[in-house]
Amino acid sequence: MNAPWKSGVAGTRDPIHAYVCDDLTLEVIRGVCEEMGWSQEKAYKGGLRNAIQSLSVSASPQTLLVDLSESGDPISDINSLAEVCEPGTIVIAVGQVNDVRLYRDLLMSGLQDYLLKPLNPDALRDAFANAQAMLNAPKHEDVGVDRPHISTAVIGTRGGAGASTIAASLAWTFSQGQGHQTGLLDLDVHFGTAALAMDLEPGRGLTDAIDNPSRIDGLFIERAMIKANERLSILSAEAPMNSPVLTDGSAFFQLQEEFRAAFENTVIDLPRSMLISYPHLVHDVNIAVVTTELTLASARDSIRVLAWLKQNAPHCKVLVVANNVQSAAVEITRKDFESTIERKIDLMLPADPKAVAQAAKLGQPIVEAVRGSKLSSGIIALAEMISGSAAEAEEAELAGAKAKSKKTVFAGFKTMLKKK
Repeated sequence: MNAPWKSGVAGTRDPIHAYVCDDLTLEVIRGVCEEMGWSQEKAYKGGLRNAIQSLSVSASPQTLLVDLSESGDPISDINSLAEVCEPGTIVIAVGQVNDVRLYRDLLMSGLQDYLLKPLNPDALRDAFANAQAMLNAPKHEDVGVDRPHISTAVIGTRGGAGASTIAASLAWTFSQGQGHQTGLLDLDVHFGTAALAMDLEPGRGLTDAIDNPSRIDGLFIERAMIKANERLSILSAEAPMNSPVLTDGSAFFQLQEEFRAAFENTVIDLPRSMLISYPHLVHDVNIAVVTTELTLASARDSIRVLAWLKQNAPHCKVLVVANNVQSAAVEITRKDFESTIERKIDLMLPADPKAVAQAAKLGQPIVEAVRGSKLSSGIIALAEMISGSAAEAEEAELAGAKAKSKKTVFAGFKTMLKKK
């Protein structure tokens, strides 16, 4: 499944192309096109495969309608369509299968709408009207507030510390709770759970990026990522265990570059082992969330990770989060743990196996599945801490720039006085 096509009017494109399988549907579409002042000749006989062949050698329209009736694998065929369809095209599908899961998967793949046959003229008019409204709407960057990009890496000190769970919920909170366009990059290529946590298929986007770093650009990001909600896109993988990751890390660096251009927030689920092989991954990270547990092994590894970050990413704001904290017996008390790592724990997240199990059953991040739980409230508070830390850093940078400017002006003034 691919990310939705971007909306935006392409001035020289045809307003509509339609590819349908039967004469009755073709007649309805041509009638509605005539009402809207569009050429009826742009409605063709032939379904989705014909659309793929035609668009591979010709320009895409503003709105594309495709018939899935003869498609044996609609999702795969839609992905093939995405390979030849230009950004900016709004895609509407029609078909005979009345299935909620198919409808959901098609929307996740980037379609604007899915209409059932026999085609209702009123429903088709509404779909076209919605497409036109999207095409004519101001672009996000034209109306949105200019926010600095925030890159957050979530690093678990031990397996099972909950770094992936926290990363998924943070990304969801940034997108839904704070309204930011957010990209979630799951760098656990073989065992990543970012897509699984939201009941999505990860696709091949991340493995394709690793195999072909030169292909990574804005268009690749748009098509390779999967949508979890309107503002959250995910890039992850479930590569076979017999397929080792053979890369110098350039693909990961390029992905981060494109994420900065495409999103307001980036959340990276960063396995601790990758710090050793690819230290450059944290060079542009603003916030590092070190996820740990109150155990002896986690205390040891927290010391090592914190020391590594201090040496390799001194610019990075570090937040230590203790996860799965039991209300009764703990292996190490908070006081002893903080004394061992020689710094304070920024946030304590309670153990809540019921909430975790419920989120897994629903295929949703914890902050969405169990909104009223203490665990959800803690993760939301963490998201606010990250946003606040980024805002403080930006203010400090601006203050430093102003101070430098004043110092330069004052130095120039003193020079003038000396000359007098």
